[in-house]
Amino acid sequence: MRSYNACTMVFKLGSGHLLHVDETEVKLQQGKGYVWVFTNLEEVVYMFRPNREGDFLRELLKDFHGVLVSDFYAAYDALACPQQKCLIHLMRDLNQELLDNPYDAELKAITHPFGSLLRAIIETIDQHGLQQRYLAKHHKETTSFFRSLTAQSFSSEAAEALRARLLKYQEKLFTFIHHDGVPWNNNNAEHAIKQFAYYREHTTGMLRETGLRDYLVLLSICETCRYKGVSFLHFLLSKARDVDMFCESKRRKRSSSALELYPKRFTHPHLDSLHKKRLAHHTGES
Repeated sequence: MRSYNACTMVFKLGSGHLLHVDETEVKLQQGKGYVWVFTNLEEVVYMFRPNREGDFLRELLKDFHGVLVSDFYAAYDALACPQQKCLIHLMRDLNQELLDNPYDAELKAITHPFGSLLRAIIETIDQHGLQQRYLAKHHKETTSFFRSLTAQSFSSEAAEALRARLLKYQEKLFTFIHHDGVPWNNNNAEHAIKQFAYYREHTTGMLRETGLRDYLVLLSICETCRYKGVSFLHFLLSKARDVDMFCESKRRKRSSSALELYPKRFTHPHLDSLHKKRLAHHTGES
């Protein structure tokens, strides 16, 4: 697997229309670093970086023109591609603000309309899926919400901070209603990060950078195989270098009518015993 290159694989993912990204901290034997994950609906790539600085993303994703789905980490804001911020992250923050400020009427004047707007959109998704032709009808509602928010001002510190945040990201909160197949949350990347987190739980402070990089190669291939519905073990045993080519070879074998289940002249013991019983019956032997 030494030929595997995470940057090359991210470039490959970047040729599509959708990309999810997330990152998480990892403690090493000496110091710490960050594991970044890039995924679409078919492939996963994990990458180690010595810090959380996101400058490398501009070069890595400079040719990506699809929709990038992420959380609100500021490093993603500088990327030029269309973006969809995770609305689950946002709703968690809104709920926390309401818990921290239960009597703030101005805060509720923002959160309640926003919640109603999002619920209406999710109902459409439940009925028709992530299809632009159905979701586009909500464009007027989202535009009206932000127009109203722009015209308001609040004396409440919490409400004014939320107002500023929503207006800052207004072009990145409902991008998904203008595209097919773009989720409104970053669950795909978060799920992929969890696969690494399970490993991290038992290796905190034990990892070296070299070993971690090798592990991330295997994890990238393992998760990609799982997404594509093929066996990770069979892929490794095949000595193939490309998961897509391996998947294609598996499809060709499955479609072949001349597929050989056993080697030539091999007789399964059960079938051999059955053949002898049938022969004895026809010859009158007991």
